[in-house]
Amino acid sequence: MASVNPTAPPTGNDLPPDYKPWPALLAMVIGFFMILLDNTIVSVATPDIIRELRTDYTNGIWVTSAYLLAYAVPLLITGRLGDRFGPKNVYLVGLVVFTLASLWCGLTGSIAGLIVARAVQGVGASLMTPQTMAVITRTFPPAKRGGAMALWGATAGVATLVGPILGGVLVDAAGWEWIFFINVPVGVVAFVLAARLVPTLPTHSHSFDWLGVALSGVGMFLLVFGIQEGERYDWDGRIWALIAGGLVVIALFLFWQSRIRTEPLVPLGLFRDRNFSVGNLGIALVSMAITAMSLPFFFFAQGARGWSPTESALFMTPMAVVLILLSPIVGRLVDSTHPRNITLVGFTTAAIAMTWSSSLIDPDTPAWQLLLPMALFGVSNACLWAPLSATATRNLPLASAGAGAGVYNTTRQVAAALGSAAVAALIGSRLAANGLGGDAESFQSGGGGGSMPAEIAEKFSTAMSQAYWLPISAFVVGIVVVLFFATPTHEGHGRRPQPARQDA
Repeated sequence: MASVNPTAPPTGNDLPPDYKPWPALLAMVIGFFMILLDNTIVSVATPDIIRELRTDYTNGIWVTSAYLLAYAVPLLITGRLGDRFGPKNVYLVGLVVFTLASLWCGLTGSIAGLIVARAVQGVGASLMTPQTMAVITRTFPPAKRGGAMALWGATAGVATLVGPILGGVLVDAAGWEWIFFINVPVGVVAFVLAARLVPTLPTHSHSFDWLGVALSGVGMFLLVFGIQEGERYDWDGRIWALIAGGLVVIALFLFWQSRIRTEPLVPLGLFRDRNFSVGNLGIALVSMAITAMSLPFFFFAQGARGWSPTESALFMTPMAVVLILLSPIVGRLVDSTHPRNITLVGFTTAAIAMTWSSSLIDPDTPAWQLLLPMALFGVSNACLWAPLSATATRNLPLASAGAGAGVYNTTRQVAAALGSAAVAALIGSRLAANGLGGDAESFQSGGGGGSMPAEIAEKFSTAMSQAYWLPISAFVVGIVVVLFFATPTHEGHGRRPQPARQDA
């Protein structure tokens, strides 16, 4: 039974008619934007991190993978923590952890220390993320949730695309450490705003499945480590044992979730809602593909082409601009249009954009041509982030808001971690297949604005182009997946969308 604090503001159906949820959401979006920025901002800095910390590309990619993995696994329980202790309280704790870990990342002087600090940063992000979705679900009625989810989805999309641009500027102007230092003042501002504007919502009693946490964490670590380190160890028996062990532990985790008599980490009953299931699978494919496409692009831009971090990051500008322009339009359509129609456009244009971009990954391609598929990819992102999140969470009961948000965000982050690991393995494999070996020495010689010899640059570009096979495949699968979206039944579906109005 839910335990309610009688002094807390009402929530859900008890919200007073004059309640204004937008200020609270806008305050939390600042922190949400910051943590999502760190999903991608490191991509453009990875070449400099590899060179300055004197490591190889596999360890460099672990800086991203450690964050994504530590972000993903706790999400299964951090959503419940928000239900139990209040989303505001858990969000503020996570913000403090994230901000302090960002300072640690910037101060560290070794690759091992940076990886550990990034993992702690990921835990902070994990505490924060489900609370934003839970606040939306608990304070916006279903028929008006599309606009709020549009802001949430646009924030995720813009952070994913703007992160590399900001990272490039900071790396060139001040060094890679400043992609982490910048989080400190932003974190302080975000804390003050959230403390003042986010309401204290009623809490719900929950039990915590610590065995499930352990099984999911061990299973994911074994799987990600095995995939990412496979090329380094020539895919020998130890690697396959790790991958197989990870799959077995994850299978045990799912079996335990179906048998646990108290509250499971993953309430499998939520997946009886077809749109929740399809939305989760859809966002997994999006997250995996976007993570997988950014690393080979920046390796190509800074390695084969010799562009600086800022120059290479500016190629993401068309995506960000198109996404920002289209997000308000898509947001007005989300509540009234069948989700299949919008997301089908998103996945189809994404597959086309990635295939087009892959064909242009060549040392002799005119730079302006690379901007065209990036602009088309902005259309894709606008048609995917908000529609998928709004459709997946629209029918969640209020008492399960934290659990549902946790499952959805876990799906997204687990897929990102797997995408990072898989593309690392694919890059190593393609480098070896093109005669460059899997150690990325050729890349290091040209990173950060240097020049590769023409013969090496050609082979290196071919390897990076072939690494695009992973995101292309994910988006093609997505085209099929979204065909299974069911017709929405919420109030307002099928009506002509009205001009957006901000109730603030």
